[in-house]
Amino acid sequence: MSGPAAGTARADATTEVVCLGESMVTFLPSQPGRLADVPSFGRGIGGAESNVACALAAAGHRAAWVGRVGADGFGDHLVETIAGYGVDTSAVRRDPVRPTGIYFRTATDRGAGAHEVAYYRAGSAASAMSPANVPYEEVFAGRVLHLSGITAALSADCLELLRDLTAPRPGRPLVSFDVNHRPHLWRGGDATVLLELARRCDLVFVGEDEAEEAWGIVGAEAIRAALPEPGVVVVKRGSAGATVFSGRRSSNAGGAEIAAGAGSSGAAARPTEGGGAETVTPVPALRVDVVAAVGAGDAFAAGFLSATLRGLPVRDRVRHGHLMAAAVLTVPGDLTEPPARDHADRLVALDDDAWGRLRLGPGWTAADRAPEEVRTP
Repeated sequence: MSGPAAGTARADATTEVVCLGESMVTFLPSQPGRLADVPSFGRGIGGAESNVACALAAAGHRAAWVGRVGADGFGDHLVETIAGYGVDTSAVRRDPVRPTGIYFRTATDRGAGAHEVAYYRAGSAASAMSPANVPYEEVFAGRVLHLSGITAALSADCLELLRDLTAPRPGRPLVSFDVNHRPHLWRGGDATVLLELARRCDLVFVGEDEAEEAWGIVGAEAIRAALPEPGVVVVKRGSAGATVFSGRRSSNAGGAEIAAGAGSSGAAARPTEGGGAETVTPVPALRVDVVAAVGAGDAFAAGFLSATLRGLPVRDRVRHGHLMAAAVLTVPGDLTEPPARDHADRLVALDDDAWGRLRLGPGWTAADRAPEEVRTP
């Protein structure tokens, strides 16, 4: 059974962003060390798409999360916690047979050699998502549909679902896609399918490191060349910041594009093969005193999407992404309260020199902090 016919009406035109994907209960260690040695764990939630939905809702947007969880206590916890951030969870489906996925992780950085993650997600409710059991009228209810490559790796049914959701169709919302390459999920699989999916979307987030690991593509320009169809491609470059390629109309759009934004400081325009102009906007990253390097990519995507919905220039969209990521990097978990919008807007408006002097640490999001209070000497 496939999804709805092209042109299916959206259910709720007031929804801004719908995020679809897996969410799991995560167990965070009480102290550093090997999983074998950690004596106890605190419970949290983790999931790329639900993280984005929570961050957007906390930032004042109307966000919904569509997923599938077990008819168990962990499923109750996920739905209640995500809804507690102000996210619409009415389209979440409960699976009477399959369980909610869980995982345990160590306190070390994901990129560190000592980092351990133990996943218990095989056969989970989320892995059973398919075009046959996902409510398409809810999925297409917003201005933006946000997806990630994690879902594609969960099962053949999930991959079929993402292929169907990213297929061009009249009236589809802007489709945002975070590549989110997770090597452990693709063992024995072909991660180049993520390139196929990304090319069918309108807005793509991809890290230089994951593009090289998953596709063998090196450098921002080469990534853009491999992704000619999306209207906006955001290449994340770690501590070097991000480079955005924008200004060309997505060849996948179904009439629901959101303006790319103009007036980007430091941007360079260049002609495209179609005769239009494409803008390349590099934006430096912030200096951050990192507490835990988890959830930052999801927060970046949420900040960028928030500023996109507000129609801000490309440079400001990236800066909002950096600030949202900095909020998460300076706390232990995947989620936190973002800075107040006026606070973030003041920081985003700083000139390039002042932006370069910023250094953010724990507590920087406090509403009573002025920009100069988080600026280094």
